[in-house]
Amino acid sequence: MALLGFLGKDKKERLDQGLEKTKESVFTRLSRAVVGKSKVDDEVLDNLEEMLIASDVGVATTIRIIERIEERVSRDKYLNISELNSILREEIASLLEENNENDPVDFSDPLPAKPWVIMVVGVNGVGKTTTIAKLAHQYSKAGKSVVLGAADTFRAAAIDQLQVWADRTGVTLVRQNMGSDPASVAFDTLKSAVASDADVVIIDTAGRLHNKINLMNELSKIKRVMEKVVDKAPQEVLLILDGSTGQNAFEQAKQFTAATEVTALAITKLDGTAKGGVVIGISDQFRVPVKYIGIGEKPDDIQVFNRMEFVDSLFGK
Repeated sequence: MALLGFLGKDKKERLDQGLEKTKESVFTRLSRAVVGKSKVDDEVLDNLEEMLIASDVGVATTIRIIERIEERVSRDKYLNISELNSILREEIASLLEENNENDPVDFSDPLPAKPWVIMVVGVNGVGKTTTIAKLAHQYSKAGKSVVLGAADTFRAAAIDQLQVWADRTGVTLVRQNMGSDPASVAFDTLKSAVASDADVVIIDTAGRLHNKINLMNELSKIKRVMEKVVDKAPQEVLLILDGSTGQNAFEQAKQFTAATEVTALAITKLDGTAKGGVVIGISDQFRVPVKYIGIGEKPDDIQVFNRMEFVDSLFGK
């Protein structure tokens, strides 16, 4: 496996820039939490707890982090405030490691199966179509042949947008008319991919916030149909979440992980928000690895998530 970085200088600089707003927010709040203090005491921990919650890490994950720091404080009664940043960094890195066990891999690495089928889920407006286009671009750039399936047939705009991106990135798009059965589109897409010996298939799905039963039934039907063409398809169910929505992203993750077996997360729009802490909380709460993060609109502005590079960008080396 080829490690991404680690990311390489250019990509690391782009990650630093993308997380700059979150970093500034975290450090500002951290400074307020420890002002006038020389030792880590209960008041500092209370302030730190407020800081993490305000950074959209989430209540449950914040409590876990605070408990870990409390254990270290109990072992070392005279822990200096100057050490708090490095301790916080270590504990968050450790937390991310528990839920992102595998090393990040390059798009050019051999795929575990052929075709490698990715079903993409998520609500409208989170950057789902753009993320699909970015992934198609990265795989294509790495020498992989890609077929996209426009199975979000409830919005003509989604199909047209995917067509624009497919044309721009030079990949194949399988589409039907608006209102067609999404499972039928998925079936045709996999048939086309098998016939053309494609490496990667990425299936878009509807992003409507309908009730959980309907969502579950729809996604289950798409999966059943795909399995008839490719054994064990889809091998990956990728949930797209908008990092800038903070706690709303938690709620969306809750709905989709209850409706289908989500195997990986992509968290988008981190460059325009100070809510990058949501990456930590969602990864921890749902025990689903964060695989990609989006830090801009350009085709190359998607990065394979590297927990150590992320923490380095957030807290400094």
